[in-house]
Amino acid sequence: MKRLHTATLAATLLITACGGGGSSYSGDPNPTSGFAISGANAQTTSKAAYEAAIQSGDLAELGDSLGLTAASPGSFAKASGGTQVAGFLVDVLQKIPFGPDEFPCAVSGSVTLSGDIENPLTLTPGDNFLVVSAACNDGLGEVVDGSLSFTVTDFSGDVLTGAYRLSMNAILDDLQVTTAEDTITSNGDASITLDTMTPLFVTASVAGTSMTTDSNTGSETLTNYSTTQTLDIGAIEPLYTLVAMGTLQTTSLSGSVAYSTPLMFESIGQNYPHTGQLLITAASSSARLIAIDDVNVQIEVDSNDDGTVDETINTTWAELTT
Repeated sequence: MKRLHTATLAATLLITACGGGGSSYSGDPNPTSGFAISGANAQTTSKAAYEAAIQSGDLAELGDSLGLTAASPGSFAKASGGTQVAGFLVDVLQKIPFGPDEFPCAVSGSVTLSGDIENPLTLTPGDNFLVVSAACNDGLGEVVDGSLSFTVTDFSGDVLTGAYRLSMNAILDDLQVTTAEDTITSNGDASITLDTMTPLFVTASVAGTSMTTDSNTGSETLTNYSTTQTLDIGAIEPLYTLVAMGTLQTTSLSGSVAYSTPLMFESIGQNYPHTGQLLITAASSSARLIAIDDVNVQIEVDSNDDGTVDETINTTWAELTT
């Protein structure tokens, strides 16, 4: 169950930023009217919004619990194409319906899998999966509890060869990860699209109406969010891109902010973005996070939303994200 265990951790990444394509959302983000961005809080606000945008894309990793993945670790949340399907999915495609089947975790606890598939040779809209973790400990320093359900909404290609375009809705219900330092619980929805149809090019998109993550030290909620990542592994070094939007409410700020990417972020290899912008808006104020290169970043603050930059903050990616 190590694949499942790793995938559930993706949901917990939503809290780490603030202390603590395919799918898209058609609504507009709405920040809290009482919170304003100023030179004093611009760096904290930019950090929270940037990392929420980046890490919301990691929800694409939830598909990895079924052996369907388009995500990989790194300083810049990346999409990557999986070349294998987990044995679980290959096996259940031969059963209609399947489960509940209980599997022991490496150290203690268990994971129970169940679902229903219309066609044993492929995936079909309406196919559903349920993954329930019960104190699952794979010996990696975390214990996982809670449930994760998937419903397929669109599919083309061949899941067994790893070349496919899959869309599915995921629901996280008290998905909890406990470590020695913290307990992190996630609840919400995510519509995930994984596209590996084009050779050497992968797209992973995530969108949802609400995702709340609570930890021992804080809480944050993303609403009306959408993130799309691509990976081009045909280049000499892998090229990653990201576009995102959403509204963030977090205990690290005194109100909510809306964020969007007027200029797509691009990154090479494991580096930070060398180009791209993130626009963060609040009550009659805004901040624009600008990638100068893969080391330096600039924050332009418009504290009264008159279109004039009132303060410019120069820093580095490392300082911003630490």
